[in-house]
Amino acid sequence: MDYIQLREKDLSARELELLAREAKRAIDGAMRDGGRKTVLLVNSRTDVALAARADGVHLPACDVTPEEVRTVWRNFAGGPAGAGFVSTPIIGVSCHALEEVASAAADHASFAVFAPVFGKKDAPQVKPTGLDGLRRACFTEIPVLALGGITLENARACVQAGAAGVAAIRMFQENDIAGVVRALRG
Repeated sequence: MDYIQLREKDLSARELELLAREAKRAIDGAMRDGGRKTVLLVNSRTDVALAARADGVHLPACDVTPEEVRTVWRNFAGGPAGAGFVSTPIIGVSCHALEEVASAAADHASFAVFAPVFGKKDAPQVKPTGLDGLRRACFTEIPVLALGGITLENARACVQAGAAGVAAIRMFQENDIAGVVRALRG
């Protein structure tokens, strides 16, 4: 399964909702045409995710808990506006330490995104965990995705260290997305 995380911190709630609805329509259209199962997660905005009928949310560290998201989600899905709505959201949690990954697992998050593995372009002072740190994070009870300095050259090493997959920002922004996806799947 592929995840698309909509992370647009500078948009108003309404602009984010419109973008999320457009992304959800595009994903649903691609899946109807035989595309791979892809889910849309909205960063930190359960309200927008619900309004856009996204598949879930991605929570930054120190945000609301996965249980709080599930409670809001169940209340909405069980109400009149929630007819036919997915009742169980996918919930990812950003983690920067082993304790945060353990907490995400204890809170029953769907997965954790562990970073930075190899570095962070916008925060060079942040010490990367390296593959050893990633390997330790992957011993938890939930899937862990590697983030931070991920390239086509080191993505396989992350999976070999135990990651369920990789997450990336720069790799997709600076390259042909379709080419990157093909290379990662190959």
